[in-house]
Amino acid sequence: MNKISTDVKLGERAQYLFKLLVERYIADGQPVGSRTLARDARLDLSPATIRNVMADLEDMGLIVAPHTSAGRVPTVKGYRLFVDSMVTFRNLSHQEIRRMESSLESEDDIQGLLSNTSRMLSDVTRLAGLVMIPVSDRRALRQVEFLSLNDNRVLAILVTNDREVENRIIKTNRVYSQAELTQAGNYLNSVFAGRDIEAVKARLIKEMNAARDEMNNLMALVIEVSQKVFVDSDPSSKDYVLAGQTNLMEINDLSNIERLRGLFEAFNQKRDILHLLDQALSASGVQIFIGEESGYEVLDQCSVVTSTYADSHRTLGVLAVIGPTRMEYERVIPIVDLTAKMLSSALNSRG
Repeated sequence: MNKISTDVKLGERAQYLFKLLVERYIADGQPVGSRTLARDARLDLSPATIRNVMADLEDMGLIVAPHTSAGRVPTVKGYRLFVDSMVTFRNLSHQEIRRMESSLESEDDIQGLLSNTSRMLSDVTRLAGLVMIPVSDRRALRQVEFLSLNDNRVLAILVTNDREVENRIIKTNRVYSQAELTQAGNYLNSVFAGRDIEAVKARLIKEMNAARDEMNNLMALVIEVSQKVFVDSDPSSKDYVLAGQTNLMEINDLSNIERLRGLFEAFNQKRDILHLLDQALSASGVQIFIGEESGYEVLDQCSVVTSTYADSHRTLGVLAVIGPTRMEYERVIPIVDLTAKMLSSALNSRG
């Protein structure tokens, strides 16, 4: 995930008015003008002063005028600043919490529990809810070996759980000698042998996010081949349960037919959504992808709020809510966080 940079400093008045503008736009979906802002702010400020503040916010890239509208709406950068430093989370009522808990208490089957969780997320948020199905078998890396082929191709031999062997042919950016590939394999075996594949992936993702110019030649090779072997693995072995995607058809921000078609195709093909969930899997707690931060054009008008869930031993998967960038973050984020905790607790209680 490439978060939009929000390295901006707002004065107290500008911060107050910006927060008010975002909250007003989230509430009613209409561009917010200076008159509306002046009325809502209840401050002794002239319309000219408010227009000047809005002009400054626009220059900073936090708000923008859609088409020829006199009002302004938040940009992705604006939403990121709002979510990271201004949102006031809304506490769920005891009735809401109890209703959520009861949704997860009545199902003994794991698949049913995950389906109920995605349905509950959708019902409570009135958006789309999904839960990644855990990979059934925990796989520990035993050994990896790389053999040089022709045309920049490398055969990767992966041994897991002592006896399971998987062969993959990967294409590298340049030709590597067998000696270089052997050195890369030796490094991976010395550092990761015996560790869970998901833990290996998480470590490698972290390494890939490090500054490239700090890597020596060996590490550059290790990262390149590992990305193709471990991180960019075929997501067909994974799946998720989805509920409430039709809720998105009722949202004006997403009502464009072509946009909806692309989004529903992404839900059906699953590859891009699963890759995004994989990114969230490498971090603990709640992660938020706003618009273009997801890296997938089909989600440019959407925000995805995710959280990992776990049993007593390890992280099992990710659950998420998908909705428009104009979602009620103050409500959705606590719901996703609490649901992940409830699902983890339900899985732990099963032993």
